[in-house]
Amino acid sequence: MVRDALGVGVAVGLSGFAFGVTSAGSGLSLLQTCALSLLVFTGASQFALVGALAAGGGAVTAAAGAFFLGVRNAFYGLRLSQLLALPRVVRPFAAQWVIDETTAVSLAQPTRRAARIGFLVTGLSLYVLWNLTTLLGALGADAIGDTKAWGLDAAGPAVFLALLAPMLRTGTERAVAALAVLLGLGLLPVLPAGVPVLVAALAAPLVLWAHGRGIASRGDVEERR
Repeated sequence: MVRDALGVGVAVGLSGFAFGVTSAGSGLSLLQTCALSLLVFTGASQFALVGALAAGGGAVTAAAGAFFLGVRNAFYGLRLSQLLALPRVVRPFAAQWVIDETTAVSLAQPTRRAARIGFLVTGLSLYVLWNLTTLLGALGADAIGDTKAWGLDAAGPAVFLALLAPMLRTGTERAVAALAVLLGLGLLPVLPAGVPVLVAALAAPLVLWAHGRGIASRGDVEERR
């Protein structure tokens, strides 16, 4: 479990380099770039913010998109608060580490103790590496050159998808993922940045509702027989 948590922390933490380079390329200073990783610490929101700025968007628009993407962490917190049951004095500090990766590792554990260890190891390793590689990326941005040519802004999402794909074991899980992709990509051209991600979250209840209807229909057919 510790090995798995460290693996996630190291794999995702290294993509902070891509954020550092992208952020510096979008015009943010070294201090601003590092402050985003230290204080915001949610990769998707950080990439959304600097991506919007690089595309010429205003600060308010960029911040709004990052905010919408970060909303999902609040829902993670609701689930993790029950699972981890941390002391009240620790919760404000633990909230900083409530992100996709720590949630995934924690929920995969069989016991509360294992979930707490997974959360701690993943959060600590990822926070340290993400901030270190952000600094290195920002410092080395000039040497990299044109960040758009390298496509480094896609590194973070690509890493997360690589971690997520092996977890899609059932047909229902794959259906949720497929519908979420369709909703997210389909609405991307017509909705503000960040909103398509929130709408894509509706894929889970929609698929579960359809699955339940299918089970109920099969049950009715069996009873008629």
